[in-house]
Amino acid sequence: MKSLVNNLRVAALPMPIVWADKEANMRIVEQAFARLPQGTDLVVLPELFSTGFADDFELIADLAERNTGPTIDRVKSWAARYGVAIAGSFIASTPPHLYNRGFFIEPSGEETFYDKRHLFSVGREGAIFHPGTTPMNIVRFRGWNIALIICYDLRFPVWCRCVDNRYDLMLVIASWPRSRGYAFEHLLVARAIENQCTVVGCDRGGSDEFGQYDGLTQIYDSHGMPVGTEEEPFVVADLSLNKVQAYRESFPVSRDADDFTIIDR
Repeated sequence: MKSLVNNLRVAALPMPIVWADKEANMRIVEQAFARLPQGTDLVVLPELFSTGFADDFELIADLAERNTGPTIDRVKSWAARYGVAIAGSFIASTPPHLYNRGFFIEPSGEETFYDKRHLFSVGREGAIFHPGTTPMNIVRFRGWNIALIICYDLRFPVWCRCVDNRYDLMLVIASWPRSRGYAFEHLLVARAIENQCTVVGCDRGGSDEFGQYDGLTQIYDSHGMPVGTEEEPFVVADLSLNKVQAYRESFPVSRDADDFTIIDR
């Protein structure tokens, strides 16, 4: 049974990622879908869910795919089978560059992509991937306007800014280690409060050479309050667009916001 109009059930999957083993990671997702909460509208996967990350260009290049490759094909099959939208990111190749490419795939197969803008230079991500230059198009899905950013983008509030309330829900696809977990939690809350929007922070689980990840996935309402509950293996929330809109109308912060222009570097 699907959600009522203006309600959206979101399920974020903080899956452990097996480095460079696409089939193992696909099996993890498929096993999770077998336990998908009834009525789910949108499933959010972590950053580079099918491969994980390494700071070696040749290794990453070997794992890269086109938008028409097996990773997106598999995501499209899940979206159609379960009647849900699916968001996440994967290693993408658009010659001559590699990208950390976010995706939003609808049950109909309609696709929207976003290339990560802010690359984590401390971890050599900027030496491997090419930065994106444009924000993700706002996706209209089941009455909601939805934006997507990837991990380190979260630290840059101008990039995330919800100008004129253009989106109601922000998806943050992440591989954010627990060693910086305090920042992740508080930046998610800040983005929710300043943009008066719901925020889904879907972090990966498990561990790799860069750190431990478990326990940071959460969903925050437009007041910055946590609303996600654990329904193994997901973190789930039932979201109300009416509540988002009512809050914005009663406390119209956006009308006092500054105008600005983002200049490509």
